[in-house]
Amino acid sequence: MTKTFLLGASSLLTLLVAVPAAAQHAGHQGHTMPAPAPEPAKPIQSAPTATPDPHAGHDMGKMDPHAGHDMTAKPAADPHAGHDMAAMNHGEHGAMIGALGSYPAGRESSGTSWQPDSAEHRGLMTQVGDWHLMGHADLFGVYSKQGSRRGDDKLFGAGMIMGMAKRPIGGGTLQLRAGFSPDPLMGKSGYPLLLASGETANGVDRLIDRQHPHDFVMELSASLSQPIGPKSSVFLYGGLPGEPAFGPGAFMHRESIMDSPEAPISHHWLDSQHISFGVLTGGVVLDRVKLEVSRFNGREPDQYRWNIETAPLDSTAVRVSANPTRDLALQASWARLKDPEQLEPGVNQTRWSASAIYATDLANGWRSASTLAWGRKSAEGHDYDAFVAETSLKKGLWTLFGRGEITENSELLPIDHEDGEHHGEAFTVGKVSAGAIRDFQLSPQLKLGVGGLVAVNFVPDGLRAEYGKARPLGGMAFVRLKIG
Repeated sequence: MTKTFLLGASSLLTLLVAVPAAAQHAGHQGHTMPAPAPEPAKPIQSAPTATPDPHAGHDMGKMDPHAGHDMTAKPAADPHAGHDMAAMNHGEHGAMIGALGSYPAGRESSGTSWQPDSAEHRGLMTQVGDWHLMGHADLFGVYSKQGSRRGDDKLFGAGMIMGMAKRPIGGGTLQLRAGFSPDPLMGKSGYPLLLASGETANGVDRLIDRQHPHDFVMELSASLSQPIGPKSSVFLYGGLPGEPAFGPGAFMHRESIMDSPEAPISHHWLDSQHISFGVLTGGVVLDRVKLEVSRFNGREPDQYRWNIETAPLDSTAVRVSANPTRDLALQASWARLKDPEQLEPGVNQTRWSASAIYATDLANGWRSASTLAWGRKSAEGHDYDAFVAETSLKKGLWTLFGRGEITENSELLPIDHEDGEHHGEAFTVGKVSAGAIRDFQLSPQLKLGVGGLVAVNFVPDGLRAEYGKARPLGGMAFVRLKIG
């Protein structure tokens, strides 16, 4: 392993070991904590103490008048009771304040993106001095079988391990995040996934009908925010790697589809830049609206998936986000990427995206989360669109999920770069997948899930000879270990 691997693994192990074994399932897949009090932690007995100064913006007792819940603190029997996160439940976590502003912490997703305030939360949490710590992991073992002449099968591992540390600094909040993935262990060929394309994992060949492995280091970032009013703030976020201000949160963080191990074929339209080796984002939060601008390295990660790369911040992204209600998150974004594809030197791209994410609790213990998104890639005078709809239904330890996609893809046939062409004929293709997972509670912080999915792929006449059929099938069987 490289020094990066050892440093990242040891850092994460230190964070996770710091979480008490008695920690309860708190349910946050984001990465934000409230500003802490400096006293040593004791077991939580009741809600946080004392309503804060209305301009503090970083106290757990602060009320968000728009969040749909009364987050005003109640007196605690133990004067230190409000500061141990180890037993935090879903409702109490919703009262915590975000890292980038004085809104509920549950609003934060990957990078600086937003999700609904009511989104599902989880994580092992504790406090060490002024630091609030959180960690969680989703680790999949998957067997993928893809039909047709261009299909294949493979057994592989995937997933993510995330850690966060947060504390008050001055009048604002400092947050550190780290994320790692076992994806490089699957090898440079990635895994079989019909109609997927994009990136190279060996530096020579574009992956077609396969999903590329993500880098081992998914995020090493820091953010600093400063309140400028009761419900407004400014912030700065930097990552090596990190996620620029473009698109909705990355697919593995979206509640609507996070229980599926299958990457979307629209990944390179909406969120493939979530591992960018060099990101600097500045923004302003005005209550339920956020405006932000990023400068970042626009190149996709190279074939060396275990290292950390550096390159100029040569690309730009702009995003506006709004959460008009606690159940709804909207965003629209634009990006100009310089040389994003390693195999297409000198070819720049412009990308657009818009999305709506809705999450809510239904009757009889059911919960629903859905995402609608559109993305566009423009290069060399051509526009290529993608449309995505995904949803999940949960009750108890069962989760049902599904996704439908349409993409205009010019990379499904080999391209002869010697004649100067970087894109072939574009084909409109589609995919519908549906599946389920059943979790088994091994401990308050540990679940083992068993699941599967089936996918129907829609191939146009121009590609039918390549695939041998118009509706090739694909499927996955998987197990998942969920920590936190």
